Amino acid sequence: MAVSVSVSPPAAAVRAAPGGPLKGRLRPPGDKSISHRAFILGLLAVGRTEIEGLLEGEDVLHTGEACRALGARIERHGAGAWRVEGVGLGALLEPRGTLDFGNAGTGTRLMMGVVGGHGITAEFDGDASLRKRPMRRVLDPLTLMGAEVLAQGEGGRCPILLQGTPEPLPIEYRTAVASAQIKSAVLLAGLNSPGRTVLIEPQASRDHTEKMLAHFGAVVASEPFGPEGRKISLEGRPDLRPARIVVPADPSSAAFPLVAALIVPGSDLVIEGMMMNPLRIGLLQTLLEMGARIDVLDRRAEGGESVADLRVRGSDLRGVDVPAERAPSMIDEYPILAVAAAFASGETRMRGLSELRVKESDRLAAIAAGLAAAGVESAIEGDDLIVAGRGGHVPGGGVAATHLDHRIAMSFLCLGLAAERGMAIDDAAMIATSFPAFQASLASLGARFS
Repeated sequence: MAVSVSVSPPAAAVRAAPGGPLKGRLRPPGDKSISHRAFILGLLAVGRTEIEGLLEGEDVLHTGEACRALGARIERHGAGAWRVEGVGLGALLEPRGTLDFGNAGTGTRLMMGVVGGHGITAEFDGDASLRKRPMRRVLDPLTLMGAEVLAQGEGGRCPILLQGTPEPLPIEYRTAVASAQIKSAVLLAGLNSPGRTVLIEPQASRDHTEKMLAHFGAVVASEPFGPEGRKISLEGRPDLRPARIVVPADPSSAAFPLVAALIVPGSDLVIEGMMMNPLRIGLLQTLLEMGARIDVLDRRAEGGESVADLRVRGSDLRGVDVPAERAPSMIDEYPILAVAAAFASGETRMRGLSELRVKESDRLAAIAAGLAAAGVESAIEGDDLIVAGRGGHVPGGGVAATHLDHRIAMSFLCLGLAAERGMAIDDAAMIATSFPAFQASLASLGARFS
């Protein structure tokens, strides 16, 4: 496994430098998944939905603009506080222009489900990164329900012109992979169906859509199917009622200061209000197996989800074998887990990461390249990533190519806070899609960026 030679960072790069321990308290941004869905369910309910703690990152705001284009009245009345006046099922307006989702793959795929289940036509597009991401997996079930793809980019990618149907067929659909985005698109299209929509997944994926649908008054049921799967049933054309939503802190965003505190010696950090949904804490489970010093404090309920505060201290980590079945509960956290693995003693193998090849970038390749630039050996074997931990002594000094991927960017800046020679990334602009205050928040805890 070759290690690349360190090079000087380009002028536009951001560099993280090693320094003192990270100390203090931090509440990460609101959960991205719930924030997207809050706007969308607010659109589909008749009346006013109040949202608190919304993630005001670019991805979520693009979803909000798409909801406006379909008829919702949306107003901000404070930090993270928004009101949505929805138009209701079957009453969406046809957008006058292209729905631009920027980098938001979740917003794009969920809104395809909304449009697919209504008698309107909309064009979906986004930035260069979004145009590389496959949409066929969502479009296939929507066409079974009666929607029609009028135009699409090569390989079923954006820009995509989708014509929805006012009478979506109730279907039973089995997904080939565990994907909350596919599931959510089918359920959102099924909301306007005259019958029952059923979705079966081989492994349980994030269940935020089912919980929020029930919160808004839909009749939705979820039951075990097979050893690890779920069967979700939705009764069409419910009377969706406006609801108050309190968005908990995002586990995927909390992952970055959490791991940074583990790998910077002497750190003592409290992360406030992190969502503890069992389908979202795969990273926490894995880090505890690696020997992380994490105390779970004050478990409570907020906005229909379990949350808790986490006390995180600098830790000596050890390599572990991460099973493939854990991937759905931590699919966005593998880049920062790879950073933790780099500082661990021994080898860490992360299994079943095929989904990482179709994220904002080919995350599997981007992680391996970034680790090499930091002087850490890794290997990709099929869909597995193997990281050779360096027992706390990571050279760093290189530049990680981010490929317009916010999670790659934040992961390698965290690595630089504990690496012997720091670490740079080639571009930090896209971090605003999910964690706009990332650098400022960590700097308030003692992190050094330049």
